[in-house]
Amino acid sequence: MSQTAATIVERAAALVPMLRERAAAAEKNRRVAPETCDALAEAGIFKMTAPKAFGGNEADFQTQCDVLAEVARGCPSTSWVATIYSAMSWLAATFPDEAQDEIFATRDPRISGVFSPTGTAVPKDDGFIVNGRWPFNTGCDGAQWTVLNALQPSGLPTCAIARSSDLKRLDDWYATGMAATGSNTIVAENVFVPRSRTMPLPEMLEARYPARHNAANPYFNLPLSPVLTVNAGGTPLGIARGAMDAFVDRLPGRAITYTNYTNKSEAPVTHLQIAEASLTIESADAHVRRATSLLDQPLDGPMSMQTRVKTRAHIAYATGLARDAVDVLFYASGASSIQDHMPIQRFQRDIQALANHAIMHPQTALELYGRILCGLQPNTLLY
Repeated sequence: MSQTAATIVERAAALVPMLRERAAAAEKNRRVAPETCDALAEAGIFKMTAPKAFGGNEADFQTQCDVLAEVARGCPSTSWVATIYSAMSWLAATFPDEAQDEIFATRDPRISGVFSPTGTAVPKDDGFIVNGRWPFNTGCDGAQWTVLNALQPSGLPTCAIARSSDLKRLDDWYATGMAATGSNTIVAENVFVPRSRTMPLPEMLEARYPARHNAANPYFNLPLSPVLTVNAGGTPLGIARGAMDAFVDRLPGRAITYTNYTNKSEAPVTHLQIAEASLTIESADAHVRRATSLLDQPLDGPMSMQTRVKTRAHIAYATGLARDAVDVLFYASGASSIQDHMPIQRFQRDIQALANHAIMHPQTALELYGRILCGLQPNTLLY
């Protein structure tokens, strides 16, 4: 790990006590507090994937996952907001220079984004008129820019970056897991987006980006979907580690009710549970590292379809393992763990929610990988 990468990870780790302290309030408010976002921005987390020319770090993917895992140890929802912001910061760097100059002007990029093409983009003058509704827009409260995906009249999916101030936000995010992500619905009503802030989504998925100042940088010439998927691998891993922290913190001196064990840490069942959870977390970490290595290693040509699908399979499988580990720890924590002031119940609800995310869902990704291994074509554009 380079000195710069290590510094970002250390800064993220230093935020964990504060994030733990604020996690319950964030969940109650259904969004991450502005001061928390400011702390993450000051630590360089949102811009760790931004171009160095704009004050970013161009952090490798393993560093991204290490950073986001640390944040998730403190607050999973905050980590997911940071995941989206950092991923969209990378995405913005694939746009033309005019767009980059606009978006990165503050050197503090806060960009949310949704990829379901549930809107329309009608050409007008040198741009598009965008209309539509996009639910699940994580971190939309603090975002200055929003990545939208819409269909042109021809049916071409188009990725557009709009000013968040031009959009309406509906306060409709009420969830039992990842509740503090503020993933509200956003609405565009006749919003003009200049052509410089739009790109055909299929071109981005195939890593065919326009001419720009960083066009020669391999870091910004990867296909879009693996970048978004692998960047997301840190949060589930960190959730599992946070659950382990919470379990261990409560372990000393606890009894097992209706048994003669006055010290839970002396019971063989506890030994089996904590060992199983620990090794499962290490297995999840190994899959995340395998996925990051596929993007961090130098490529001698376009990324193959199988490699692209494999990155998603590793991350989704790691998410399933993280969920398994958290479940073991939660069920080993006793009935008192269901109280809302117990951190482990939040980790358990959050990992259940994240593991149901369309990209992170283990069974969906395994089916996709199995199709490729059987010589079939993918059944999705997002690979």
